[in-house]
Amino acid sequence: MRTVSISENSLPAQIWNSAPQLDNIPVINTETLVPAGARAVLIAPHPGDEVVTCGGLLQLLCSLGHPLQLISITDGSASHPGSRQWSEKRLSVFRPQESVEALRRLGLPMHSLKWIRGGFPDNALAESESELTQFIVRYLRPGDVLFTTWREDGDVDHDAVGRATAKAAALIGATLNEVPVWAWHWPLRDQGLIPWHRARKVRLDTWTVARKSHATYAYASQLDGEPAIGVAPLLPRVILERMRLPYEIVFV
Repeated sequence: MRTVSISENSLPAQIWNSAPQLDNIPVINTETLVPAGARAVLIAPHPGDEVVTCGGLLQLLCSLGHPLQLISITDGSASHPGSRQWSEKRLSVFRPQESVEALRRLGLPMHSLKWIRGGFPDNALAESESELTQFIVRYLRPGDVLFTTWREDGDVDHDAVGRATAKAAALIGATLNEVPVWAWHWPLRDQGLIPWHRARKVRLDTWTVARKSHATYAYASQLDGEPAIGVAPLLPRVILERMRLPYEIVFV
């Protein structure tokens, strides 16, 4: 996850809270999104992206008994450059542990969850996109339903993982769904850049939203920045606010 240039003192007009198109997005049920018997695979660029993108959907799929596979591309260790408190060495251990706790809070079956860790370096995925595609292909099979970050999300790693996953899906014969993260926090004037025709809304009930929000707070290293060295919170208040929406949106 990466920071965005937003005010922490207000919730400005952004696409996620102000775009009129949000009210007209068609609702899709979980059974249509992931057919019975299909395996759902979530490809997350950084630890935490699995909850921010699909924390609600993961719960719904789990309740329906779908086999799940999570592929964590990086360990997120470069999220605090120059920090003594959160050095790369410490984060390389701590951030995956945060993900374990977050998934536990979601109620996922940790004993049966297939979890692959790629170990690719943060902030450099675009430089190894071909290698990344081949890595993802290795863990896919025809008929899988994939979820990953949108190719035009605006974060270099999110975009690279989106592109690599799209290529992998085409090679293996899997279904691709993309999920915007930072794009929702673009200013309202950029709403025309969103592919609204591809957007589908997954409804979440109160308890599913509550568990998702609770899971987000497992990422302790991302909640507080370090102003002294110019590091803002990687999970700013506006992101936490958006996590409480009663739906998630995917691009099909």
